[in-house]
Amino acid sequence: MDLYEYQARDLFESHGVPVLRGITVTTAEEAGAAAKELGTPVVVVKAQVKTGGRGKAGGVKIAKSPEEAAEKAGEILGMDIKGHTVRKVMIAEGADIAEEYYFSLLLDRANRCYLAMCSVEGGMDIETLAEERPEALAKVQVDPLVGIDRAKADEIVAAANFREEDRAKIAEVLVTLGEVYAKEDATLVEVNPLIKTADGRIIALDGKVTLDGNAEFRQPHHLELHDIDATDPLEIKAKEKNLNYVKLDGNVGVIGNGAGLVMSTLDVVAYAGEEFPGKPSPANFLDIGGGANAEVMAAGLDVILGDEQVKAVLVNVFGGITACDAVADGIVQAYAILESQGIEPKPLVVRLDGNNAELGRKILDEANLPGLERVDTMDGAARRVAELASQA
Repeated sequence: MDLYEYQARDLFESHGVPVLRGITVTTAEEAGAAAKELGTPVVVVKAQVKTGGRGKAGGVKIAKSPEEAAEKAGEILGMDIKGHTVRKVMIAEGADIAEEYYFSLLLDRANRCYLAMCSVEGGMDIETLAEERPEALAKVQVDPLVGIDRAKADEIVAAANFREEDRAKIAEVLVTLGEVYAKEDATLVEVNPLIKTADGRIIALDGKVTLDGNAEFRQPHHLELHDIDATDPLEIKAKEKNLNYVKLDGNVGVIGNGAGLVMSTLDVVAYAGEEFPGKPSPANFLDIGGGANAEVMAAGLDVILGDEQVKAVLVNVFGGITACDAVADGIVQAYAILESQGIEPKPLVVRLDGNNAELGRKILDEANLPGLERVDTMDGAARRVAELASQA
């Protein structure tokens, strides 16, 4: 889960990372009041969206009075920044910036460790810096069992070529950021810029944090960080049913068992869709898992058929731990649920293979469900569902 900047700021502050005061608001009037409350000569009005490039898009503006803060907030609220609508802005106190740095700590899966990246040149697009001047970006591996202790922090600031007189203060902040990473089960903690003020303080001026959703069972307070308003209602519904679901832009619903099979199915459906008018494509990723029962299958269909974008659905199951007869029972149950809710079924193509496939096919044939077709091959099923979606 990616956090908004204001959420990252609050998380940093709770762990002792030095940050500036900030107040999050949703209206121009509230922005003016927030600027007045902060009471600093200069405030920064910052769009709160989960994407980069806010400054270039006009989503970060300086204001020198509460009235100007209200005006700037009015200009930013409602903006579209890379497909994200600005619904909140943070009014942050201004800083007398002497220097800007960059720091991040992330998960390096390939090397089974953490990777710290640091540069004395911050405040710019780090991808550009890494590409054009890679020598300016220090990369230091971090042992996950140790984290960033003082010795590792000293190694990082030395590798980044900070001035000797600044290293101790910066290293202290890096240790604290490492604590945020470890204690909050993060997969990314990034500060750009990490600044040095005119009076010598080191402050995290901006923050980007990604939390590991798999760790929510031991981080119950992370539930408060979910942005319900910006989350697709279908994804919320799927999460409540403990389904592995991701909403996509197409019109073909896809259900499979196992992430690898589902990903392959998405590709096959997209390829098949090129043949038909409108080029039908996948509307979602939904993995019912290796041990899914009839109830899970019914829950998955309930979610997908509730998507107005979906014109046809493909169920592609290779029975292993999940027996095909259980999948077929789930489909029959899902039809009964939808009928009780007055929801018309959509064209449904089912491909069953593997464990108890013959029994599963028999259950579906005997149920004689409206709009359901069985196709025995994956390619054939993908082609048929794309054809049905194009005709709907």
